[in-house]
Amino acid sequence: MIDFRSDTVTTPCAKMRAAMANAVVGDDVYGDDPTVNALESWSAERHGFEAALFCSSGTQANLLALMSHCERGDEYLCGQQAHNYQFEGGGAAVLGSIQPQPIENEPDGTLSLSKLKKAIKPDDYHFARTKLISIENTINGKVLPLNYLAQVREFAEGEGLALHLDGARVYNAAIALGVDIKEIAKYFDTMTVCLSKGLGAPIGSLLFGSKAFIAKARRWRKVLGGGMRQAGILAAAAEIALQDNIARLNDDHVNAKYLAEQLNQVEGFKVNTSFVETNMVFASLSANLSAEEIANKLSNQGILISAGNPLRLVTHLNISQSDIDSLIRELQLIVA
Repeated sequence: MIDFRSDTVTTPCAKMRAAMANAVVGDDVYGDDPTVNALESWSAERHGFEAALFCSSGTQANLLALMSHCERGDEYLCGQQAHNYQFEGGGAAVLGSIQPQPIENEPDGTLSLSKLKKAIKPDDYHFARTKLISIENTINGKVLPLNYLAQVREFAEGEGLALHLDGARVYNAAIALGVDIKEIAKYFDTMTVCLSKGLGAPIGSLLFGSKAFIAKARRWRKVLGGGMRQAGILAAAAEIALQDNIARLNDDHVNAKYLAEQLNQVEGFKVNTSFVETNMVFASLSANLSAEEIANKLSNQGILISAGNPLRLVTHLNISQSDIDSLIRELQLIVA
């Protein structure tokens, strides 16, 4: 199958599978898994933090961050389009008793500092206590500029708020900006990195922060059922993802641009190519086209997409230019 639904569908390469099969393991809940310990130690230093925690998913890593920053009755500010607000099951509210306060994202994905300012609650027991700003980079494929990160850092410090980055695709941002990952990470108190999207690991995310913060998050991970035993099998693949699969993210960005340009040649499809900054393409369909019908017909030809208008198509390490050409040919036949 040619799968454009998400970069989460990537599969581990042969090198990862061999590393997983041969990983030295122990019981990670006891702190005895040497492969996990090595990953956490090395990755924390690599990203400019004191400590790291290996988690089963990005959703879990984000929830651990929120629950470690906030207590019951606290709130965090985030974007209306933020993944940890829209697509993570309401975990902060359901499991952490933490109130999300969403702010409308600007067209470039940023959050207006003036809107953030207005959303901060007074120090009054009628209100939830505002403790944290959570932003996402990339967001819907868009890259947040470094000067904006500096501004929101200064704003958070001025308001006495912590700053968290949902960095599920932060390496896509770093590649697009042409900077080392630390140039993004340095603005945040905590950060997550998803390993199972464009980086190609089969499972897992990392949460970064201070030693004290990660100790607290580790306890919450156990409470949430996220304490894994011989997790070194997964950490071995994660290490390869971080060492081998970062530079090649640029290939996904190039393919996304190519996909956007080709979609604009298909009748009834329209893509604003200036919005294609990393590996996501959003295509608007004309009123006479049915996204569900298109998805069904493509599936019969071995091509998977998520139905919607706009269509979201994602490039990744298992998508080649020839795969894109196959998609375009099939779309042209369907439209015709």
